[in-house]
Amino acid sequence: MYAITGITGKVGGALARTLLAAGQPVRAVVRDGGKAGAWAEQGCEVALAEMEDAGALAAAFKDTDGVFVLPPSEFDPAPGFLEARAVIAAVTKALEEAHPRRIVCLSTIGAQATEINLLTQRTLMEQALSALKLPVTFLRPAWFMENFAWDVVSARDHGIIASFLQPLDKPVPMVATADIGRIAARLIQEDRRGSNVVELEAARRITPNQAAETFARILGRPVHAEAVPRETWEGLFESQGMKHPKPRIRMLDGFNEGWIEFERGEAGSTKGEVALETVLCGLIEGTA
Repeated sequence: MYAITGITGKVGGALARTLLAAGQPVRAVVRDGGKAGAWAEQGCEVALAEMEDAGALAAAFKDTDGVFVLPPSEFDPAPGFLEARAVIAAVTKALEEAHPRRIVCLSTIGAQATEINLLTQRTLMEQALSALKLPVTFLRPAWFMENFAWDVVSARDHGIIASFLQPLDKPVPMVATADIGRIAARLIQEDRRGSNVVELEAARRITPNQAAETFARILGRPVHAEAVPRETWEGLFESQGMKHPKPRIRMLDGFNEGWIEFERGEAGSTKGEVALETVLCGLIEGTA
């Protein structure tokens, strides 16, 4: 039995579908039972648990061959990452009690960075779970290709994608969520010892200019990338409702300055199979 948190999202869903297709039993760990209906119909067990509830998580993780930990993403964290720390404490306690055979935790590119930024939440999770006397693999994916969902309307209607990734000709490590789910499914079935790291990106790195060119090919109209000036970021994010924009800004700086990178570099990363064009086609069809 494999317990999957975050199953209603893209990565957790891709992992679950891969396991189910292979005939493996899946336990869907959800906050809202109403969102688990589709998975129950596919034969999944359903366990209700908030990610801050150690007792409910321990029950959901009990008697499993593997647990997939997908921490909730907090895009506007309070100083000190209090929200992430509450989840980390609960997940750690639950895993200690349930003692699954193996753990796969979704982490991130740059989790080893010492500079405080939005991704530090994953650094803290890695530090906590690495201390467990259980086999744990940290899957560190690159920038999600699905983040371009924010650009579909602008590309389609105005021929522009506004890029915080800069300069526009700098290749960025990216990956499709389908590849993350597929690799996670493989890892959660593998017997490993101790703490392990697997870093994942697409076969080729992609510049913002190349992303715009891909939009243009699909849409059949000119599309170009425009850099969002760095000095406008804080005011822009605050106008969108963010209370603490600095972690997000520093994350973007990390990609642009190069200190958010894979620990083993591009040569040492596992490569995915899904191309950007495939992901963008799906995103565009979804907003038609």
